[in-house]
Amino acid sequence: MSQASIATGPEVQVPSIPVAQLAPWAAFVFLAAAVVLFFISADQGVVSIPAGNAVHEWVHDGRHLLGFPCH
Repeated sequence: MSQASIATGPEVQVPSIPVAQLAPWAAFVFLAAAVVLFFISADQGVVSIPAGNAVHEWVHDGRHLLGFPCH
């Protein structure tokens, strides 16, 4: 088969995203991940908004799954 008989598809151009537009989203994702990690790893109900151990009990199995001791 010759090269001329091979069909080629249309060229796809990938748009570039400026860093100035990406930085706020990256900061938001980092902050959200840090808050989630805090609640899963460190919060024992002392500084959580709901009083008591509610957050601890909600994420209890996730703590063990990720290897955080909580007992």
